[in-house]
Amino acid sequence: MFSSIFSTSPPVDLNAQNLHPVSDAFKDNELFGQLEPKDTEWTCAGGFATETQIFYISADDGSTLMLQVIHSSVGLWYPTIQFVFKFYDSNTKQIIWKSVNVNNFVTPPPGLDKRSSKSDEFSITYKHTPGSDHPESYTIRANLGVDLQLSFDIERPATVPGWKVGQGPNGGFSYFGPDPAKAEGYAIHRFWPHCKATGHVISAGKAATYQGPSMMVQAIQGMRPNLLAASWNFGNFQSAEHGGISAIQMEFKTCDSHGRKGAGSGGVWVNVGSLVVGGKLVSVTAETKWPGEALGDGPVISRTTHLNGVHDADTGYKQPQQVLWEWQGPSILADAPGAVKAKLQVDLGDPANPKGLIEKVDVLAEIPYVLKMAVNYVAGTKPYIYQWYNPATLSISGPESVTPGLSSGLEVSGFVFNEASFIS
Repeated sequence: MFSSIFSTSPPVDLNAQNLHPVSDAFKDNELFGQLEPKDTEWTCAGGFATETQIFYISADDGSTLMLQVIHSSVGLWYPTIQFVFKFYDSNTKQIIWKSVNVNNFVTPPPGLDKRSSKSDEFSITYKHTPGSDHPESYTIRANLGVDLQLSFDIERPATVPGWKVGQGPNGGFSYFGPDPAKAEGYAIHRFWPHCKATGHVISAGKAATYQGPSMMVQAIQGMRPNLLAASWNFGNFQSAEHGGISAIQMEFKTCDSHGRKGAGSGGVWVNVGSLVVGGKLVSVTAETKWPGEALGDGPVISRTTHLNGVHDADTGYKQPQQVLWEWQGPSILADAPGAVKAKLQVDLGDPANPKGLIEKVDVLAEIPYVLKMAVNYVAGTKPYIYQWYNPATLSISGPESVTPGLSSGLEVSGFVFNEASFIS
């Protein structure tokens, strides 16, 4: 699949489209692809691939927690596996961060399938209980040192199925290269958009319990990360109001190398998202923004917009002072036909007076050394990830039969975790 990375032969047509985004691959009423068991199995792909599983928790006390496993393959090198934990308390501004290179990673563990994994430092155990209110769950246990231990259960409600964009084996995939059947690389995301999290953290000898709505994303970047995307945006709004509300988006912008007319036509935005209302998955959205082409007001909208960008001397990038997310798509519920719309805007402040800023992550300081050498970023670029967590209000409307008051519009209070990643 990745032979073209090492090839010096260009495609016959230098102007051939070499990006095939998932956001253009399916009809508006076919965007919801229910996850199959193999979709959340670890592939541990070789070549140049980064595979990750991330659990985000929006705790009832105003804190947020992130638990992440990263499997990084770099050519013939032995893969590097990391477990990353981050905690942020929006009230006290306390941050706990720990990244551990794990030992003896195994998937599947004995007696389990490849939806589970373990190492000397952690275990993530997938459980399937069909017919129950929460038919799928993960149990996460981690001992990240003498000063930090974690234990959490993440349960997916039966009314909120996991999703990818589009059904079938090609569902979820954006392909890079002129021929999708012989792709140079790919990107894929699979989601549990709204779950129930319960657990505890023992830090510096003190135990604290946490519960609240959560989500999970499993993703693969099937090529060098600096060739796949120039930037990323991620938004994760969660609320316990109205039986459970979730609004998420993930998007990337391609490098100049991949677009509608081959190299030099890049800068394409690929966005996927979903809405959960009343504890039910009601819509999946996806949209492509091609350079030089205006976005319309069609039946499906899935957009992240940075507003009032200002130069940040710390990073060299233009930091948005506000971010606007917009969703619109057909309901996937048979008993609640119609359009579902949502909008969310959050104020992030400016570099001198930030609001909800958790951290500006220096990517090159965090990724494994071997991966850093393989990525070989362009001299002068320094990738950064901004992370914020803020209270926010989601405006949402849709069919009344989904939840009372939805047809007139609801203003939903919750918290939004968002990232803006600048790679090049």
